[in-house]
Amino acid sequence: MRILIKNIKSLIQADESSPLKVTGNRIKTLPCIADAWLAIENGKIAGYGKMDDWEGISDWGNLTVIDATDKLVMPCWCDSHTHIVYAGSREGEFVDRINGLTYEEIFKRGGGILNSAKRLQDASEEELVESALKRLNEVMLQGTGAVEIKSGYGLSFESELKMLRVIKKLKALSPLAIKATFLGAHAVPADYKERKADYIKLLVNEIMPAIAAEQLADYCDVFCEQNYFTPAETVEILTAAKKYGMAPKVHAEQLSNYGGVLAGVEVGAVSVDHLEYVGDKEIEALKKSDTIPTVLPGAAFFLSLPYPPARRMIDAGLPVAVASDYNPGSSPSGNMNLMVALCCIQYKMTPEEAINAATINSAYAMGLSETHGSIAIGKQANVFITKEIPNYSFIPYSFGSNLVETVIINGKVMN
Repeated sequence: MRILIKNIKSLIQADESSPLKVTGNRIKTLPCIADAWLAIENGKIAGYGKMDDWEGISDWGNLTVIDATDKLVMPCWCDSHTHIVYAGSREGEFVDRINGLTYEEIFKRGGGILNSAKRLQDASEEELVESALKRLNEVMLQGTGAVEIKSGYGLSFESELKMLRVIKKLKALSPLAIKATFLGAHAVPADYKERKADYIKLLVNEIMPAIAAEQLADYCDVFCEQNYFTPAETVEILTAAKKYGMAPKVHAEQLSNYGGVLAGVEVGAVSVDHLEYVGDKEIEALKKSDTIPTVLPGAAFFLSLPYPPARRMIDAGLPVAVASDYNPGSSPSGNMNLMVALCCIQYKMTPEEAINAATINSAYAMGLSETHGSIAIGKQANVFITKEIPNYSFIPYSFGSNLVETVIINGKVMN
């Protein structure tokens, strides 16, 4: 299919230099072309430029033309941290928090991750695929073109593999680019409450070889936090995962300053995520690494947590990414337009920084920035067209509005 989008008010993130991530002064700027055209062929970006310079592919046949007068065209959002496969919602715990219970108190009485684990163990693969596809379609029509999906609500050999097999099916069924992450170290299951070392042995000696045999996961993640997994255990688990072909990621510094970032840097993690309690020591360690810090504003907002120091990290020269953390307990939304708005409103990131964080940097955080996250010839044609709006700053400004009009994934218009 060939598509020509013409009369684009502004083509956002058009960058032929195709950096894999942006940092320093580069994250503060957003390359744009006014009064532009964009051509798509065979699912890839085939060309772009100013309308005044239009030439070269006007002889295309079988051409679908879209007029984007007074509209913006942007690369689709990349969401590098989700838990989008789950069974059942947790609005009861939402009410519990309103009534004064903390996240940790809810967990200790069997709620939180353990609640979702019980529900998932009782659900079939077919049920999980069906519900997750609905969520994927929802976020796609909000402008998301790539997602990372974690396991971690299984917490047993059978259920963790079930989750990862569901994610593998979603890769085949959904047009979105999907990366799979093994998060067996999300919490210690009730059966292993007094035997955490045995559970870690199960993860490393039994589940990881089975995952590798079926090639079910691209990454391995650990929730490094008090009452979950220590920094030393995090390093142990992720070091083992690397031997089975899974690159490391870490849930770090969400509820306390506990050492997750330093553990992630030690094992060469692709990303460390959450970061509400990051300090100067962690920022300095990240500056000396290739690990990208990823903020999850939906979770901090929903749980009323302190804001991660995104402004300080950017000013220190770090390439910050943003993701949704879409999950039933602490961030029941995958709307990346909202996440970008929260970055601007709460974290004092500029629209340019927030958009870079949600596109090219988030693509980098899941190993997709060579093909996704910006407008460049040869990259995957995952773009969206806005409604008629004045400029890209209007997206975070109008945080409660749906400004996405048309979504194109792999060169096809999605309905």
